[in-house]
Amino acid sequence: MPPPSSPSAWQLPPPCGRDPLNGLPLPLALRAVLFRRGHDLNSAQALLNAPALPSTTEHFPQLETAVARLTQACLRGESLAICGDYDADGMTSTALLIRALSSLGAKPQPAIPSRMDDGYGLNAGMVSGLHGQGIRLLVTVDNGVSAQEALSLAEKLGMDVILTDHHTLPVEAPQALALIHPSTTPEDSPYRGLAGVGLAYVLARTLAESLGQPDAIGAARDLFCIGTIADMAPLTGANRTWLREGLGHLHRSSCIGLRALQQLSGLEERPLRADDIGFQLAPRINAVGRLGDPRLVVELLTEDDRDAGVELARRCDALNRQRRELCDAIEAEALALLEADTQGLPPFVLLAQGHWHHGVIGIVASRLMERYRRPVALLAGDGEGLLRASVRSPEGFAVDRALQQCAKHLERFGGHPAAAGFSVRAEHVHVLHEQLNGLAAEWLDDQGSARRILPEALLPLEGITRAFWQELQTLEPFGVGHPAPLFWARDCEVTREQTLRGGHKRLSLQQGDSCREAIAWRWDPQQPIPRRVDVIFRLSLNRWQGEERLQLEVLALREHFSSMVLQRGNLLYTCRRHGDRGMELVNQTGDRLKVNCLDNGVLDSDDIRSSHAYVAGLLQDAAIGLGLHP
Repeated sequence: MPPPSSPSAWQLPPPCGRDPLNGLPLPLALRAVLFRRGHDLNSAQALLNAPALPSTTEHFPQLETAVARLTQACLRGESLAICGDYDADGMTSTALLIRALSSLGAKPQPAIPSRMDDGYGLNAGMVSGLHGQGIRLLVTVDNGVSAQEALSLAEKLGMDVILTDHHTLPVEAPQALALIHPSTTPEDSPYRGLAGVGLAYVLARTLAESLGQPDAIGAARDLFCIGTIADMAPLTGANRTWLREGLGHLHRSSCIGLRALQQLSGLEERPLRADDIGFQLAPRINAVGRLGDPRLVVELLTEDDRDAGVELARRCDALNRQRRELCDAIEAEALALLEADTQGLPPFVLLAQGHWHHGVIGIVASRLMERYRRPVALLAGDGEGLLRASVRSPEGFAVDRALQQCAKHLERFGGHPAAAGFSVRAEHVHVLHEQLNGLAAEWLDDQGSARRILPEALLPLEGITRAFWQELQTLEPFGVGHPAPLFWARDCEVTREQTLRGGHKRLSLQQGDSCREAIAWRWDPQQPIPRRVDVIFRLSLNRWQGEERLQLEVLALREHFSSMVLQRGNLLYTCRRHGDRGMELVNQTGDRLKVNCLDNGVLDSDDIRSSHAYVAGLLQDAAIGLGLHP
């Protein structure tokens, strides 16, 4: 997350009426969050109690064809290849199908390209080599739809190909026996957000049910949970339903390697949360794909011997430590390069060093993007005069479109609005950087350098209780498409401040009779913390030496002032609290209007001006800003 000490523009939430989503069994602050996210009572209830999912065969038009072919392979004990990818989604997808198909009678083997030697996805060399081994059936996971050369060769060699992929489909339909892809489902399908591992799970689950052996793929849902969260797939629809089913049992997985990895990650014998996967398990899996052979993860997640599983988990953990060291070293070098640049920080940060490791420059680019709130590209040598880049961009700057405008300078490129990659010849880097700087400068001028931060509901410190935490957990799992709520608290006194190793700050906050602990990650030592603050935070559970304590994870702090200013066009209005539940609104000519805010959010006043629509809107915004309404 961005450091809380970085410049930020607070945008408090809009009014949400007297009693939002009345009837929903949640505290007012959580009802306000859901209301502001666009939920009505029906959709909020569906979030709490997910409806049954439709038949997968009805939503994936070619799923029955794929299942029929795999049924033959299972009944005949046929050898086949699972062609995966070297990220967490691709590796968990590969392991999921290896485990499932093995238990159902087939003889699958993994086929994953090398990040350094082969690049992404299915290629003609893999197809030719597998054909030479007698393989006549290929199943891709998390790749394949754009591998035209490899698919054409497979067809020429008489090999059947089942494609499961969630990346953008090309204009020309890929050549394959069957295509399992989210975009082939109806537009309102709950399967639209599935990542590669979700599609692999659909295939395995449907196959096992058709063979009358649903219990044979017991670990498949566990691997689905890991891959879905690691790939940051949207936690809506089928993803949410299956995650809610699976997370509670994940700590007791029948997958020996996964249990070993949990133990090495320090996760206790308790139901896991999405954060446990995102911050503990996924980095250890991703590190292998970045620095080592991705088949190590597949071996780990398909291993049946406990001792062997522990040893494989240790190797993954060692690569993760190496990954952290490499990232820290590259980040330090990148910061030194930027500090040495006498021309100042460019609109688009682009740095190149031939010795940087391709596998981790994306992580460092993300760190720099969060630090400077502007797009960042880090380039590493790729041989023969080429440089390969990983790009990360803040919300609002679509880096994929920016690269499209610079296509004439690039050898190849691709990606999404927030993350992309490209290859460029060394002699074209300067002119490329100039054009990217121009595009980023226009964007920075439009949106300013401060990051916008939008809390979703007021949560006083007295409201942060174990009971509230339990209610908050009913909204889990949190992730892309359904993030953990962002709360704010007003007028807190900082009674203790402690600097921790790594530059973090631990704070004690007092509000009335309530005191709560808070942590501010990566706090800028040059930024003093005011004595009285307003704070934006997420709520978390800190586990330390067998104890569990609720804590505020601070995303932003600002000095507290007793009054606030509302601007409407050229007009300014000063607002201040008046007693426990009252407030006063003063215009530029000094006219005053006093109202009381009742507990249900109703504004009460004898002044007839308060009923005017324009004034009523001002008062509602003031009530939120002054902490009188969530």
